[in-house]
Parts: sequence; structure tokens; C-alpha cells
Amino acid sequence: MEEVRKHNKWSVLIIVVLSTFMSTLDSSIVNVALPRMADSLGVTTASIQFVATSYLIVISGTVLIFGKLGDMFGKTTMFTLGVIVFTIGSLLCGLSHSYWFLIMARAIQAIGAAGTMANNQGIVTEVFPVQERGKALGLLGTAVALGSLVGPGLGGMIVGVLSWEYIFTINVPIGILAAIGAFCLIPKTKIKTNGRMDLYGALLFIVTIASLFGALSEGLNLGFGHPLILTGFFLAAVCFAVFLAVEKKRKDPMIQLDIFKNGLFSLSIFCGFISFVAMFCNNIILPFYLQDVMEFSPQKAGLIMMAYPLILMVAAPVSGHLSDKIGSEILTFI
Repeated sequence: MEEVRKHNKWSVLIIVVLSTFMSTLDSSIVNVALPRMADSLGVTTASIQFVATSYLIVISGTVLIFGKLGDMFGKTTMFTLGVIVFTIGSLLCGLSHSYWFLIMARAIQAIGAAGTMANNQGIVTEVFPVQERGKALGLLGTAVALGSLVGPGLGGMIVGVLSWEYIFTINVPIGILAAIGAFCLIPKTKIKTNGRMDLYGALLFIVTIASLFGALSEGLNLGFGHPLILTGFFLAAVCFAVFLAVEKKRKDPMIQLDIFKNGLFSLSIFCGFISFVAMFCNNIILPFYLQDVMEFSPQKAGLIMMAYPLILMVAAPVSGHLSDKIGSEILTFI
């Protein structure tokens, strides 16, 4: 731990923030381009939303795996690998000219993003002392806000002037810089466990996430009473129940379920879930409403969507600084 902190902690934070910004930018920059992408690829509005949701589904299904791998092989190693894979996925997205090739490339992107997201906060907490972690994590939150802030406006301008493929290739130079910085500046942590990967738990969790969100996504097309959709929900429920049973018996599980006995932790997870559901609904629905109903240009739609993350960008570092002074419980409740 002390060896890690001897390095320039702020250089490490810059690399982590840059990578987080890149991942968030890619998520938000796509949404405003979805209507144009649907026309270009010749698919329906409901189908093109899978370009956005597939990214989130793969991240949700693999982030626990990369968290475990970070504990086993080092957070820095998994973080750097995640940046490289994400950059390759971004390049493939920019080169794609068919719907299914784009979905495959988005899945590769998401795997890389999961590698960075699962380990970025762990790297920050290892590098920064307790009295500065709130500030550092607040700046990390600012990177999330900046990615959301720049994404819609930048995406609108790119789509309006060039074509939608460029919204992905913009990540490539950022990813190259982040990968070089991660390899050269982030210290190799020696904090590793000797545990084994819980393959059964990982597989059950992936099937749970894929079945659940796949059913939610395709339910818009087929109807939520369709037998295939109901089967998806049933499979998700069964796999999740088996996952919990397996994790309770595992000597080295994917996730220690005992942490949910901490009421404050569980409440924080629930609040975060609700917040991201609200943000996701806003980012997916608004581009179509603003461009198809209000008949705004992609540029104007992007500017309107920048209002929410603008406030988040200002509030995140302030909240992080205050949490170092008064604790996080009151701020989270507010």
C-alpha cells in the first residue's frame, strides 16, 4: 500500500479519470445518434435501441467477473487490459457497416469498459489516503458527468456534420493515450488474493443479466405477454435464485453476500440503482422525442440534453469534498 502511494497519486487519478470519461462519453454520445443510425442501417427504432442497451447488458453481466479478476491478478492489470479492449472495440464500431457487426463491436467495447469500471475506484482508494478519498472519488464522479455532458452535444455535432461512425472512432486516440498512461504511470499493485474464479457463479450471473434485460428490451417489440419474453423472465428468476444459493456455499464466491447485511451499504446500492434507472430512461427516450416529435436538429437536441449532466458536473466534486468533512451518509440522504 505504501509503495503504491509513493507514486504521484494525481497522475494516477488523471489516467483513471480519462478512462472513465471515455467509457461514459461512449455511452452518452450514442444516444443522440440513434435515429440517424436506424435510418442508415435500415432497422426500426426499437431495434436500434439495442445498440445502446447491449453495451449496458454486457457491462452488467461481466463487471463482477472483472472485479474478481482484479482481486486475483491486480486491479492495475485488469484496468489496463480493459482500456485496450475498449479501444479496439471502438475502432471496430467505427468500421462497422451492418447492424449485427455493430452489436458485436459494442459487446467488445462493453467488455473493456467493464474491466475499467470494476477496478477504477479500487485503484483510487489504494492510491489516496482516507482523508482525500472523498475528493478523489468526487473528481471521478465529475468525469462521469463530463462524459455525459460532452457526449450529446458532441454527438449531435458529429452526426450533423459528418456521419455516425465518427462518434465511435473519437474514442480511439483517447483510448491510446489512456492505455499508455495506465501502463507507464499506474503502479502495479501487489494486493492480490489466491482465490479461484467462481465459474459457475459467473455463468449464472451472466445468464441472469442477459435473460432479464434481453426480455425487457425485446418485450417492446414482441409484447411482454409473448411466450419467449415470459421464458426470458422465468429463466432470469431461476438463474438468479440458483446464483444466490451457489454463492452462499462457495468458499471463494463471486460476491460476498454478507456485505448486504450492512443496511447502509444495501440502501446505498438501492439509491444508486434508482438514480441510474432515471438517468438511463432520460438518455434513451429524449433523443427520439426531441428529434422526432419536437423536430429539433441533432445539434439542438444534444445541447438540451447537456443540462442534466452540467448540474451533476458541478455537484459531484463539491459533494466529494464535503464528504471528507462531514461524512457521506447525510449527503447521500439529501
